[in-house]
Order: sequence, then structure tokens, then C-alpha cells
Amino acid sequence: MGPAARRWGSFPTTADVGVWATGPDASALLEALGLGLFALMTDLRRVRPREERTVRADAADATGLVVGFLGELVLLHAEDGFVARRIRARARGDGPTSVDATCEGERFDPARHTSRMEVKAVTLHALRFDPARGRARVIVDI
Repeated sequence: MGPAARRWGSFPTTADVGVWATGPDASALLEALGLGLFALMTDLRRVRPREERTVRADAADATGLVVGFLGELVLLHAEDGFVARRIRARARGDGPTSVDATCEGERFDPARHTSRMEVKAVTLHALRFDPARGRARVIVDI
């Protein structure tokens, strides 16, 4: 084959990534999932808790709440460039079905923060949220 022959190849690619969390209750699990989400985006050790943002989500069930809550955090980052260092969540309802959270952090600063990956969306695929066992996991599209 000469130099004009067509060539092709393949390379590994990651279409999504998972975040897992442990905690004593639903609020702690949501906090940990949120911090895990932001840790995918940047090194949280470099994020300063300079500002507070409030996030609220409601859903018919716990899995919908996880997707809704994390989706609000993705939106907070996408629209405002905000990354959280600390999250204080208060889950309510049977399941739970709502959460109010305060996020402490700052706007992403490329001079100080490393850019790891862009999270595009939160999926229901293989989502597990089990406060009784203190475990949760979610897959996000990157």
C-alpha cells in the first residue's frame, strides 16, 4: 500500500464516569455525591469557600431527587462557573423527595483550579441510592 492508502484506528474513550458515596443518612449521601461530582471537575483542595449558593430540588422519589439535585449542581457550574468545596444538605420527605443545600465555594479560576472534566448530565442508568445501607452511586455523562 502506498502513502495514499486510507488508514483507520481506534482508541479508548470514556463516555461516562461513576461517582459513589457513603454516609450515615440521605443528607450525607447527597452531600457526598455532590462533592464527588465537583471533584470530577477540579481539585477541591484548591477551591476556597468564599461564597455560598443555595440549591433546591424536588422529585417524586429518591432516584429522581438524586438526578434533580446533581443536575442543579451541574447547572450551577455550567451557568455560573461555580465549584463547591463544602455542601450542607437537608433531605426531607419519605424517600427522600426534596433537598435544600448550601454550597460553599467560588467561581472556577483557571489560574488556580485544574480543569479535570466537563460533566454534561446526570443519568438514571445504574443509579443506586440506599440511605439505610449508607451507599449511593450515580453515573454522569462527560
